[in-house]
Amino acid sequence: MRTRSFRELWIGTSLGAFGQQVATVAVLQQTWELTGSPVWTGAIGIATAVPMILFGLLGGSLADRVDRRTLVRASTALQGAGAGALVAQAALGNGSVLLLLALVAVQTAGAALGAPARRTLPVRLLPADQVAAGIALSIVSFQAAMLVGPAVAGAVLATRGFPAAYGLQALTIVVSLVAVLRLPPVPPARPDGASGRSPGGWRFVLRRPTLRASFAVDLAACALAMPVALFPLVNELRFGGDPRTLGLFLSSIAVGGLLAGAFSGAVTRVRRSGAVQLAAAGVWGLALAGFGLAGPVWVALGCLVLAGAADSISVFTRGALVQLETPDEYRGRVSSVEHVIGVAAPELGNVRGGVVASLTSAPVALVTGGLAATAVTVLIAAIDRPLRHYVTPGTAPRRTGPATPSRRSHRS
Repeated sequence: MRTRSFRELWIGTSLGAFGQQVATVAVLQQTWELTGSPVWTGAIGIATAVPMILFGLLGGSLADRVDRRTLVRASTALQGAGAGALVAQAALGNGSVLLLLALVAVQTAGAALGAPARRTLPVRLLPADQVAAGIALSIVSFQAAMLVGPAVAGAVLATRGFPAAYGLQALTIVVSLVAVLRLPPVPPARPDGASGRSPGGWRFVLRRPTLRASFAVDLAACALAMPVALFPLVNELRFGGDPRTLGLFLSSIAVGGLLAGAFSGAVTRVRRSGAVQLAAAGVWGLALAGFGLAGPVWVALGCLVLAGAADSISVFTRGALVQLETPDEYRGRVSSVEHVIGVAAPELGNVRGGVVASLTSAPVALVTGGLAATAVTVLIAAIDRPLRHYVTPGTAPRRTGPATPSRRSHRS
């Protein structure tokens, strides 16, 4: 029953991720057509980062207190309402970028509210020996959505327009909602009172040197080097503004992610996972600096493939570290921290990129951001010994209930 529930959840979540990628390209293109300004495409980051932080933290706290099924159901329904509103504004010929960004914020709030609870579901729906495979499958499906979604979005926008693109996302959310409606109850692992007296997710992370440094690496990589807000400007300057090329930019990152996923077994067998994450984050920054300097389209796409591979390797290693270092009673709140950083930080990076590009140029914004991200990663590697020497514990099956953090993973 529970394995079937995970399978249905995975299908719904995968389709939802595909729809989100389609909508991401549509919002980028619509904002660019309405304003022609990299500042406004960067402002998409504000519209997503603010609700992501506020509702992501709220969702993490709720995930440790209420039935996680109920929380995921409610958040998915809110996403669906936002998707319907995006369809309506596009069909009615909306000319206000502020209205567009407000609707993006509403939909993001729904996604953020349920994301921490969703992250805790595999460990509750799968046998202990299948949890790692379930997480890996989810990551691969997300990369597949990143590959297919932007390419489909480019084609739909070029032939059918914005209403069709947003409508496609709304359809995928309906399927995702059906899947979560069929979930069994998933109550929190600890009573409400015990959960309420324990430290919050941020405090827990700050007390664990490896978690603290691992999240800092991800924050630096995303906030300093995220390139997505600059894609429309680069596409306009170098490749004629064709929406198909815009879609290929995002798809190239996904190709890299899928290639990394194909070799994930070899990556995860390297027990010095802290060093692997640091190396991957450094490569991410250098690859995006290369994208900023690239002339031919094949060089630009190649740099994005490399960046996508490095990003996925960083996600694999950080995800394993978080699972191994976090006891069950903190999973919702720590997952909210991971989600806020993993999703809001890129949007803050998009804001940075848009502002710097408006003051200088897109290549300057890309090169300086990529090099800065690599420099900060090198600095963290130099000063944070626990992450640099972090060793993944053995592969013995782990309990799904409350547990204490592993201390075998730190080398002195």
